[in-house]
Amino acid sequence: MSYLTQIALVGCGGFVGSTLRFMVNGWVHAAMPASSFPYGTLVVNVIGCLTIGILGGLADLRQTLDPALRLLVFTGVLGGFTTFSAFAYETLSLARHVDLAPALGNVALQVILGISAAWLGYAATHGV
Repeated sequence: MSYLTQIALVGCGGFVGSTLRFMVNGWVHAAMPASSFPYGTLVVNVIGCLTIGILGGLADLRQTLDPALRLLVFTGVLGGFTTFSAFAYETLSLARHVDLAPALGNVALQVILGISAAWLGYAATHGV
């Protein structure tokens, strides 16, 4: 499969996933208009994690998911829907195939560095 085909698969899937994320987020916020908690993001992350867990489990069990479909669905659709699902699945994979220490390290690094980078970027724009 050519690199251009790979890009097209991820891009098309990302369009679908991002659109779905926008729609689900909107539905959740419409159902809970008075809440300031980011329930939309929480719902999207949980749905994305459940979906990647089911599809990843089926793919591992049956060994039937070809590379093009994996790019389209996992990287494209679910990556566009939520990158948290990729983080969760990769962490689970580390815990299952390596051991718990790298999995816990991944969680710590992703959370600490991610939030720190967001704070740093925000602070840089606000002169903090």
